[in-house]
Amino acid sequence: MHPSSPPIALTIAGSDPGGGAGLQADLKTFHRFGVYGTSVVTLVTVQNTVRNSRVEVLDSGLVGEQLDAVLEDLPPHAIKTGALGSAAVIEAIAARTFNCPLVIDPVTIGKHGGMLLTAGARSALRRLLLPRAALITPNLAEAAELSNIEVSDLESMRQAALRIAGFGAQSVLVKGGHLEDSDAVDVLLHDGAFTEFRAPRRETRHTHGTGCVYSAAISAGLARRIPLVEAVGAAKAFIQGAIETAPGLGSGAGPLNLWF
Repeated sequence: MHPSSPPIALTIAGSDPGGGAGLQADLKTFHRFGVYGTSVVTLVTVQNTVRNSRVEVLDSGLVGEQLDAVLEDLPPHAIKTGALGSAAVIEAIAARTFNCPLVIDPVTIGKHGGMLLTAGARSALRRLLLPRAALITPNLAEAAELSNIEVSDLESMRQAALRIAGFGAQSVLVKGGHLEDSDAVDVLLHDGAFTEFRAPRRETRHTHGTGCVYSAAISAGLARRIPLVEAVGAAKAFIQGAIETAPGLGSGAGPLNLWF
């Protein structure tokens, strides 16, 4: 790599034509953090801030060919996954060799209820990709599904993180955005220790793409070789500011302010 070249991050995710979530939000976030973004499309959605009316998962062979094209010419310094859609797509990703940190955002259901990961794909994710993850970033519902326990408070978030780490993920960030708490609290399990990240809860409908942006910001930090705990802290601060200054676009769940 040329000494002046920026680090590269790759997102393997679905397309959101509204630009607030998915690979579009990931690429904007990479750019905001000074990282060159590349992308592999896994599925195409028909959605905006008020609805998601269609999800089409791409052929796994096509996904694999996209991934090969990026890896052979623009090798990333960090990779994140978002909505993967099917077991076949996950198998295609798992068949490739990565030489950088892998961040998994285990997206299962979109903001408007669209199914973005089939039941069979969830098993494949747990079996094939979690053991290779530097970090997995489930929300409360995803953490409950992965750990098979109810996750409703800080203690159960910690227990879920430990169970998920048992599948092989190096680190686990359980996001508590839906907790009944005055603060939005996230719990990171890293190197056997827990770290809490807190921010004041903001009542707003403009939270579309929050999980995508959070994991993309962490991935950008890792691509820049920032230590994980520091990268999560910077991403948490960015998310908080991006929510507080959301531009108010759309008539439903609008996007964050990715200029923040």
